[in-house]
Amino acid sequence: MDTASDQELAIALARMSRNLLSQDTVQNTLNSIVEHAVDLVDGCEHAGILLLHNRRQVETAAATSELVRRSDTLQGELCEGPCFDAADNGVQVYRIADMTGSVQRWAQYAPYARDLGIASMMGLLLYTDEEEYGALDLYSSRPEAFGEHSELVGWVVASHAAVAFSSARMDAQLQTAITTRQRIGEALGIVMERYRIDEEQAFQVLKRSSQHRNIKLRDIADHVTSTGEIPGAR
Repeated sequence: MDTASDQELAIALARMSRNLLSQDTVQNTLNSIVEHAVDLVDGCEHAGILLLHNRRQVETAAATSELVRRSDTLQGELCEGPCFDAADNGVQVYRIADMTGSVQRWAQYAPYARDLGIASMMGLLLYTDEEEYGALDLYSSRPEAFGEHSELVGWVVASHAAVAFSSARMDAQLQTAITTRQRIGEALGIVMERYRIDEEQAFQVLKRSSQHRNIKLRDIADHVTSTGEIPGAR
C-alpha cells in the first residue's frame, strides 16, 4: 500500500472507532461493527458476529445478510467451521482462501458453504468470556478474496470492535443495575408505607417473596411498583 492509502485507512479506522463508541445500544454497536467490516476489509461482501454460549449454542448477534445467518446456523448444527472454531478455540484468525476446493479441516461444513455461495471466508476472535465466546465472520463469493492485508485490517477492525462491544455491554449492565436499584427502592417504599415497617423489614418481605416464588428480586419489585401488590403476601 502507498502512503495515501495508509492514511485513508487510518482515518477510516479512527472514524469507525468513534462511531462504534457513539452507539446508544449494544445491538446498534453490533450492527455498526458488521457494516464497517464490509466497508473496510478488502474482499468482504458479507459480515456477521457469531456468539457461542457454553461452547455449543450459536447465536447470530448481527449480520449484513441472510447468508451469514444460514452459515452460523450450519456451523452451530455441525459444531465446526472457521467462525465457530475462532470463537470456540480462542484462535485470533482463521482464513480460508478457497472454500471451493478441498477443505480438510471443516469437511462437513465446506460443502454447505459452497452451496451458499461462499468461496472464501475469515473468522476473527472478538472476545472470550467465562461461558461465552464471540467471533467476527467475513465472507466473499470469490476464491482468494482475503489476503494478508485483508487479514491485518480484519484483525484491527475486530480489535476495535471488541473494545466497543465490551464498553457497550458494560454501559448496558450499569444502566440495568441502576434501573433495578431504583425499582427495588420504589418497591421498598410501597411495602414500608403499607405495612408500617422499616427498610430492612421491607427488604426481607421482598426477599421472601422472591425466594418462595422462585422469581428474581427485580421482577418482584417490578410487580410491586406496577400493581401495588406483593406476590404471595397475605
